[in-house]
Amino acid sequence: MPQFAGGGSGISQKLMELLLALLFAAGGVLAIVEGQRLGNGWDFDGPQAGYFPFWIGILLVAASLVNFLNALRRNRDGQLFVSWQRLFLVLQVLVPAVIYGVAIFYVGIYVASAALVLWFMRGLGGFSLRQAVPVAAALVLLAFFVFEIWFLVPLPKGPVEQALGF
Repeated sequence: MPQFAGGGSGISQKLMELLLALLFAAGGVLAIVEGQRLGNGWDFDGPQAGYFPFWIGILLVAASLVNFLNALRRNRDGQLFVSWQRLFLVLQVLVPAVIYGVAIFYVGIYVASAALVLWFMRGLGGFSLRQAVPVAAALVLLAFFVFEIWFLVPLPKGPVEQALGF
């Protein structure tokens, strides 16, 4: 576990710069591949659908390569990007949010939202179930009436809503 100038341990600035450069390069490669799949040339009426994504991907890969090389060249071994303790706090919010986004496809937005509210109120807020359940239920019911009934905006539904006839 690396130790830093301030005495803490965690992820270094240099490692984070290298990882982000690789992540952006991967996004650029994806844009290049999709641009080629869609067609990145000119048609009789102008650029094909993949023309701009292709060239944006090329620029993204080039910029990522420059950032990667700059990160390798700079000496930032003593600089801390984030401590393990602070990273854990961020992950307490990020991981449930990612699970929520995936859960919407399987259980619908209303059940997933109720579970997310319950998690935040119980897991992070320290509220009792007696306090958290009514708040989650009220929030989900309010969202359902506002979007589905009043504004007629259909949101992703799961098995519970289908069982109730919606």
